[in-house]
Amino acid sequence: MSYLDFGIVIIYIAAMVIVGLVMQKRASAGIDSYFLGGRKIPWWVLGSSGMASNLDISGTMINTAFIFALGACGMFIEIRGGVTLIMAFLMIFQGKWNRRAEVMTLAEWMHFRFGKDRQGDVARLIAAISILIVTIAMITYFAIGSGKFVAEFLQIPGFLGLEPQFWAATLMIILAMVYTVASGLYGVVWTDVFQGVLIFGTIIYICILASGYALPETFNVSMPLREGGFMSVQTTRDAWTSMIPSWTLDLDERSAYSIYNLFGVAILFYLLKVTIEGSGGTSQYMIQRFFAARSDREAGLLSLLWTVLLGFRWPFIMAIAILGISLGNIDDPEAVLPRVINEMVPVGIKGMLVAGLMAAGMSTFDSTVNAGAAYWVKDIYQAYLNPQASSRQLMMHGRFASVAIVLIGLGCTLFIDNINEIWGWITSSLGAGLLVPTLARWYWWRMNGYGFAAGTIAGMVAAVLQRAFLPDIPEYYAFTIATVSSLTGMIIGTFASAPTDKSVLLEFYRRTRPFGFWKPVRQSIADSVLSKINAENKRDIISTFMAVPWQLVLFLCGMALMTQRWDQFAWLLLIFIALSVGLYFKWYRHLSTEVEVPQ
Repeated sequence: MSYLDFGIVIIYIAAMVIVGLVMQKRASAGIDSYFLGGRKIPWWVLGSSGMASNLDISGTMINTAFIFALGACGMFIEIRGGVTLIMAFLMIFQGKWNRRAEVMTLAEWMHFRFGKDRQGDVARLIAAISILIVTIAMITYFAIGSGKFVAEFLQIPGFLGLEPQFWAATLMIILAMVYTVASGLYGVVWTDVFQGVLIFGTIIYICILASGYALPETFNVSMPLREGGFMSVQTTRDAWTSMIPSWTLDLDERSAYSIYNLFGVAILFYLLKVTIEGSGGTSQYMIQRFFAARSDREAGLLSLLWTVLLGFRWPFIMAIAILGISLGNIDDPEAVLPRVINEMVPVGIKGMLVAGLMAAGMSTFDSTVNAGAAYWVKDIYQAYLNPQASSRQLMMHGRFASVAIVLIGLGCTLFIDNINEIWGWITSSLGAGLLVPTLARWYWWRMNGYGFAAGTIAGMVAAVLQRAFLPDIPEYYAFTIATVSSLTGMIIGTFASAPTDKSVLLEFYRRTRPFGFWKPVRQSIADSVLSKINAENKRDIISTFMAVPWQLVLFLCGMALMTQRWDQFAWLLLIFIALSVGLYFKWYRHLSTEVEVPQ
């Protein structure tokens, strides 16, 4: 990069730090302000911040790698997590269900669902520990991708026996830590909004640049080999730009991507996984936005804005892949993003793009750290170690936990080199260990705190053992091992102990009003109120069946535009309009409707 490019990046970094420090005073009023912004942050800020938080460098690099190597159908692999399809469920019902608990963390939510006796305490503690573990894994994932990207541009040398990527990741983390530790969620969301402007500038420029390149009728792409190195593969323009996935891919068995040869099976598996995950809700920084929402309506609106803004990510990724093909000499698909910016973007603009992509990495990182620290402060330190802790002590521990989480995650990067390797394990094994108990807690009245704890422990232990002894098995096998172990542990733990107190269940149902198996609890509620709850639940279920394809089609429309496949764009647009009309009548018009259930 030129001195001008470096200057732009330095100005951006300084602006981020200043914004965060300005917000420090507002965040220091207490941990509610530090972790939730006092529940006074506007929905459009939370939605914009959520979008920026999902646009991480690591995810952008791996998504670009799949589309570069496999074409448009590579997007379907990232239904496993990178498409963020869980937003459809959060938009329709999971966002408002979580907001109604009026808690700070998912672990604190366990007291709301299972009570404050021993079973509730066990569930809360296990939830806090498990989410902290996942948070550290996510920090590792972000650091690997950010390190690869930043090291390419800032020319950071390796020293003390450590690679340049490690020191580049360390630089990014230190910068983000300054405003995250100082200003909590206030600093996170407002710097995310600022960074979102840079991100959109990056997207617009790259898409305009790529629109000037036409794909040849035949060309070569590259794929990584299982044993190291890369192989060149020839494809055609029609095959590469097709939005309709094939049932099989028929890739060379030597390729690391040959695990996706049963492509139809993989997509169905990812859809099943997302359905379970979405129906059970999420944790970490995503759910923190909904705990901070001011009402059911604002929870829905922030989700809608979040999802629409995320739709701009996919034409950007497609544009990067097209530019990568135009270069014609890229071996590593995960290097497409930095190579394109390094070789095809002029001086000055390059600094803006690097700053914008650094913004994408830091916005995801800061959200994850802030949300993860809340579990230590609220659910371990204050709940069990020092219940009488002062506000000053809690704030101090919030900042201490942020630093500790980052250092552990950064240390883990020394043992993992490949972005897809850590991301596949997080989404299909480690995260899968949490799915079953996370799902059942909403829909099954009999499940108790011991069942949640036993299922979570069994699932996560299975994920760690799978990683240690069977690291190379396909993702759907890893997912099956984790989920079956988790389901077994949950059932044993639930039926080996007494049900949750009925008064706790009634209060949970009265405020949350989920669908599912709640007959013993619903018997205590008047029929006139139940009919309103049933109507809301029915609307939500129908709307979810529309929202999932609506989100996928939204993303595919942008990709079809970039590939200039007007035939595909036309029918995708028609489907999108039809689904939007359905969502308007079945979901959007009812956003302000909330059923009142008497005490």
